[in-house]
Amino acid sequence: MPPLALLLVVEDDAELGAILEKAMLRVAARVRAVGTLAEARAALAEGAFDGILLDVCLPDGQAEALLAELQSRQPFPVVVAISGGARPEETFRLAELGVRAFVPKPLDLAGLEDVWARVLSTPPDLGPHVKGTVGQRPLSDVESDVRKVMVIEALARAEGSRRGAARLLQVSRQLLQHIVRRGLGRRQG
Repeated sequence: MPPLALLLVVEDDAELGAILEKAMLRVAARVRAVGTLAEARAALAEGAFDGILLDVCLPDGQAEALLAELQSRQPFPVVVAISGGARPEETFRLAELGVRAFVPKPLDLAGLEDVWARVLSTPPDLGPHVKGTVGQRPLSDVESDVRKVMVIEALARAEGSRRGAARLLQVSRQLLQHIVRRGLGRRQG
């Protein structure tokens, strides 16, 4: 079974978008392709995508605009950017906004699949997400939210097993039990 449930391909070249939509079925169980930022926003409003393959330059704007809007989305989707002509400073800004990898065009589909495999097997850099909260929320709230998301995800991956979740989080079962009792009962949001 593919590692992602639902992947959004945002590519303005309709022919390439159709090719990517089919090719990315190796990465995601379901793939939807759109050609503009407006269509991407509409698709994201309809459902939760856990991955996005995002062209940097689109007819109605730049990928940065969409990434900025995604900063408040929980969980933040795994994003891989593609472009035929992005400059180094642009790829740096994209990374700051949460892009996990950058693939230049023309695309090599096997190489793109390898990039997804690498991205999905390595933990994300939390820095870009945390930076967006500075001055917006108290540190204690951010810590609590990170703890809550990690515990919920670990429990989901362990199919509800607290022993399995504790193993995934590399904490004792007693500590996990304490976190569940104290942390998950707080602010739901």
